[in-house]
Amino acid sequence: MKTLLNIIWLVFGGLWLALGYFLAGVICCVLIVTIPWGIASFRIAAYTLWPFGRMVVDKSGGNGVFSLLGNVIWLLVAGIWIAVGHVATAIAMAATIVGIPLAIANLKLIPISLMPLGKQIVPTSTPFVSTYR
Repeated sequence: MKTLLNIIWLVFGGLWLALGYFLAGVICCVLIVTIPWGIASFRIAAYTLWPFGRMVVDKSGGNGVFSLLGNVIWLLVAGIWIAVGHVATAIAMAATIVGIPLAIANLKLIPISLMPLGKQIVPTSTPFVSTYR
């Protein structure tokens, strides 16, 4: 089931979202000072390609002052706009019954798009994870 949902997701929006995150990661890495955000953007791009069967968790020891400060900067510069884009895309995907699981996956991406630093993506046994651990 996870594989089928991931293939449908990839075809109907996941590839374009991942390419956007990848492009943002390249731009951040070119600017040298923003390399941590670039690495986080690459991590989100990989998650965006194949979101079903994976979830976001806090890194052990990854929630320090620098991570908090970096997340606040990210939130103000890009996070809010990315989250609004995910909500708008989720609304469009939920217009059909087939698109409802895709809309849920899009909403699942919002927490990590708002605060990407200090997080990691781990596999899970269920395709839909409603909690953020």
